[in-house]
Amino acid sequence: MEQKSSRLAPLTAKLLYPFADGVVAVSQGAADSLYSMTRIAPKKVKVIYNPVITPELRLKMMESVENSWLETEEVPVVIGAGRFVAQKDFSTLIRAFAKVRQVRPVRLIMLGSGREEEKLRVLVQELGIEADVSWMGFVSNPFAYMKQAAVFVMSSVWEGFGNVLVEAMAVGTPVISTNCLSGPEEILAGGKYGELVPVGDSVSMAEAILKVLSGQIKYVDSDWLKQFTWETVTQKYLDFMDINLENTK
Repeated sequence: MEQKSSRLAPLTAKLLYPFADGVVAVSQGAADSLYSMTRIAPKKVKVIYNPVITPELRLKMMESVENSWLETEEVPVVIGAGRFVAQKDFSTLIRAFAKVRQVRPVRLIMLGSGREEEKLRVLVQELGIEADVSWMGFVSNPFAYMKQAAVFVMSSVWEGFGNVLVEAMAVGTPVISTNCLSGPEEILAGGKYGELVPVGDSVSMAEAILKVLSGQIKYVDSDWLKQFTWETVTQKYLDFMDINLENTK
C-alpha cells in the first residue's frame, strides 16, 4: 500500500498542485522538484523549513543518558540515527567508521530500526568491528544521545529536508552529511556549519569524521538556527496564509 501511494503521489501533485493558491515546500530542493514535476508557477511556492527546534527538544536535550560509552570522553562516539532502509545508506556510514577505526580508537552508536538492520549487522561482522558498534534500537530521547556524542553523521542518498541534522546542530554536536538532494546543503549553509561529503563515498566520509575528531569543528551561529525553530516557522505559516492573530482576538 505504501509503495502504491508513493507512485501515485507525483501524478496527484501534477494534476492538482497547479490549481492551488499556494504550496509550501520544506526546502529549496523540494521546491525545485515541484517546479519540474508539476510546472506550478514558482511564485505560488513558499519554502518554509520544518519546525525542528521545539520546546520539547530543548527540554529533552538536557536529560542524562545512562550509557558507558557516552559517560567518558576517552573514546569518541559517532552517532547515526534513523530508519534502517536503503534511502539512509547506513552501509556507507559503517564502512567509513571502519576506516576511521583503523586510524584511531572510536565507537559507533546506531539509533533506530528497520528492514535492513540484519544486513547492516552482517556488514559490521564482516568488517570485524562488532566490539565498537552498539545497536540501541528506538530510543525515546535521541537528542540526549546526540548531545553527548563527538559527531553526528547522516549518510542519506536523498532527503526531503533532513530534520535529524537540525536536531544534532541544535544540541551542539558537530555534524557531517552527504550532500544529497535535498536539504543538507541548505541546512549547513553550503558547508559553513558542517561537513558535506559526496553520496556513497565512505572514504570522504571517513576523512570528514577524522577531521572533526581532530578538533576541526565548524560551530553553528545561534542566529542561523532560529529559522528552524517552532516559533519562527509558525509565524511564517501565519504570514503565508495571511493570518494576523491580533485581528482574531
